[in-house]
Formats: sequence, C-alpha cells, structure tokens
Amino acid sequence: MATEKKFWFVVGSQALYGDEALEQVKSDAQVMTTYLNEQADLPFNIELQTQLATTADAITNIMKEANYRDDIAGVITWMHTFSPAKMWIRGTKLLQKPLLHLATQFYDNISWEKIDMDYMNLHQSAHGDREYGFINKRLGKQNKIIFGHWKDKATQEDIKSWMRIAHAYNESFNLKVARFGDNMRNVAVTEGDKIEAQIQFGWTVDYFGIGDLVAYIEAVKEEEITTLFAEYQNQYDFDYRNNDEAHFNDSVKEQIKYEIAIKRFLDAGGYTAFTTNFEDLHGMKQLPGLAVQRLNEQGYGFAGEGDWKTAALDRLLKIATDNKATGFMEDYTYDMRSDKQQILGSHMLEVDPTLAATKPKIVVDYLGIGDKNDPARLVFDGQAGEGVVVTMLDLGTHYKFIVNEITAETLTEPAPNLPVARVLWQAKPSLETGVRRWIEEGGGHHTVLSLTLNSAQLETLIKMFEAEYVVIK
Repeated sequence: MATEKKFWFVVGSQALYGDEALEQVKSDAQVMTTYLNEQADLPFNIELQTQLATTADAITNIMKEANYRDDIAGVITWMHTFSPAKMWIRGTKLLQKPLLHLATQFYDNISWEKIDMDYMNLHQSAHGDREYGFINKRLGKQNKIIFGHWKDKATQEDIKSWMRIAHAYNESFNLKVARFGDNMRNVAVTEGDKIEAQIQFGWTVDYFGIGDLVAYIEAVKEEEITTLFAEYQNQYDFDYRNNDEAHFNDSVKEQIKYEIAIKRFLDAGGYTAFTTNFEDLHGMKQLPGLAVQRLNEQGYGFAGEGDWKTAALDRLLKIATDNKATGFMEDYTYDMRSDKQQILGSHMLEVDPTLAATKPKIVVDYLGIGDKNDPARLVFDGQAGEGVVVTMLDLGTHYKFIVNEITAETLTEPAPNLPVARVLWQAKPSLETGVRRWIEEGGGHHTVLSLTLNSAQLETLIKMFEAEYVVIK
C-alpha cells in the first residue's frame, strides 16, 4: 500500500432483524473487506468498522472519531440491509472527511432457489441504498456514489479512483505555496484572494523576497553541483547546438544550483508548490527553467509569473495522479485548419517532464524576457492520450473551476527553431466550441494539463470543496 492512510468501511443495518442476521452482516462485510484489500490493488487499505451502524449514537461516534484521526482518509458506507436514515443525520452532518456510498450487495445474483423473506430482509441493499441516498441528498452532502458489484474490476477501479481524489482533498489542507517574488505586473488572472483560498481549499500562500532564495543559492557547494551534473549527463542528452561546451555547462550548472537551493528552501518550510516571476530575479543570473522542470518531476507544484493559484492546483492534481502525466501548461497558438483544429501548449521554459513522450534533452538558448543570461531547459515532445486542462479563477465573490476535456496527440512535425517542450491537443467538443466556451466562462491562460485524470474525477474533487465549476466536453 502507498501510505499508512486508510479508509473506514462502515456497514449500515438495524437491530430489527435480530442478532443472527447482524452476525451475518458482519461476516459478509469482513469477506468484502479482505477481498478488496487483497485482490483489488487499491492504493489504500480498507478497515472494517466492526461496530455496525445500527443506531444514531453508534453512527455519530464513528464519524466523530473518523474526523479527528489523521490516519483516516475517508469513510466508505454500505447498506447491507435497510438502515433507517434518520439515524444517519447527526453523524453525517458532523463528518468532515470524504464520503463514498458504495451501492452494492453481497451476492451478484438473485438466488431463486434459496430466496425467502429472511433472505430478502438480509440482502436488501437495493432497498437500503435508496433510504440512505435520500438523507445524503437532503443534507446536501457532496458524497460520491459508486454502483456495481464489489468483485467487478470496473467497480474496484472506481473505488481506486475515488480514493486518490479523496486523498488529494485531504492533502489540500496541508498544501503550502512559496511565492518567490510577486505576481507579474499588469496581469489579471494570476491575482486571487489568498484568505478565501485558505478557508475553502486549505492552501497557505506565503511571499518571499528573491533575496531569501539567493541566500540559499549562494550556499550551494561545488561538490553538490558536480554530483548532480553527473546525474544530468546520465539521464539526459546534452544538445549543445551553437553553444561552446564551457558556456553550455556553466548554464546547466547555474540551474543545478537553483534546483538544489529551491528544493532545500521548500523542504525547510514544508512547501510543496512554488512560483517564480521573470520580472523579479535580482541577484540571479537566469530565470529558473531546468531547475523548475526537475522539481516538477519530483512532484512539486509550479506556475509561472507568480500564479500561486495554478501552482497550488498543479500540486493538488499531482497528488491525485501520483505525479503521473500532470503539469503546469499554457495555451500558445492554434492550428485552425479544418482538418487539424489543434492547440499547441508550452511555456517559455517550464513544461513538466511528467508529460514527456520522448527522452528530454537539455538545451541552452536565448530567452527574450527577464534580461538575464541564457537559461538551460529540458526540451521534449508531449504524450498522446485522453485528458483534461483545468484552470481556476477568482470572480471576486467566489472561486470557479473550468475543465475542458481534450485529446492530446502525437507530435509528427519537427520544430527545429522552438527551444522549449511542447504538447499538442484537440479541445472537445471542437476547437471553436472549446475555446469560445473557455473564454465565455472567464478561463485564463494558465492551466494544469493532466493525461491521467478525467473530468468525472475532477467533478468529484471540486464538489468536495463545494466550489463552482463548468465542464466543457
């Protein structure tokens, strides 16, 4: 299992059916728990609550304990029998952890030879699910509902997917963003209410003057640079192009200093996401490029131009995907021909290597902004596959998320004069509709692109925060 976090399995019933029936409920629930833990390849363990949810007091106590225990990532409920929903009101209202209603039953068939009224009373999840579902709707609970037999692979995949989203939601309240410098001047979409973000999403956003980072950079030792340089040589191709080797290596080593310094700074303060700004580089020779990409690959969230909202969102979605094919992105240019209808995504330096389909190579090239030395960066072509691009915006009164389903495509055209990594995709349902709807909804140019998440998972996550959203598909 990936972590010591676990999910509680809470089974609903009632005392009306007698002790023998309740013992059978416990036994069936234990069989399910053991099977799922051993056979379903879940990212987290499920732990059965042996106290059945048969009274309001029992349910309330279970939910209160789930709230205060840090090792409990969420609650999965199953209505083995009919469980009168008034019993669930207090406990459900108190629950602050993610909630999954697993609408299943112990057997996957109707046993016509055995079925009698005792069987009907014991195996009536179809009855109990509707009673339980009503009370969650009445309470406005943003719970997930998964329907399917617990041995089916599709059901198990749905549980696995929800677990990762629930874990990301919990971790959101531990997320800290370090801003090295302020926002890019005169840009609107990078602004936002940090207090509201901390209230709603749990994000702590702290500003640091660039001198605070420079002090860490100056403390990096030469032997540390040498060690990491050798690692780069083993991991990447060095594309010298028109650079002499000394100039190229000096640029790479400067980025190595930045990687070591930024990581050390972030780890010391418990930060897992950060921003930089090309307008705020006093005391630095380059804009961090390769350094940022390397940290992205290690799981740190990032966004450029001081955009702390997107940096936090990047980190959040990296948690949800276990840092697979997910990273900061920016729309750059369109292919508007009727037989193409594509968007080219990139950034001036910092495209996330988790999106790479080709082996990254290190390039040192001119950067026309920031008025600093030529920075080193990783260049590669992005992966193909189904995915999403996501942004969040501050509308003054509340935050809103925009999700666009996309299909990323294999790059077939070389771009010999483009010294940055690139990703190519088609927006759904079409380029015209996708772009127009995005602009109508107020979507900005900074996004997080994920070829691991889908829109349904994002809807689940955003609903947990009780935030507004729109999905374009």
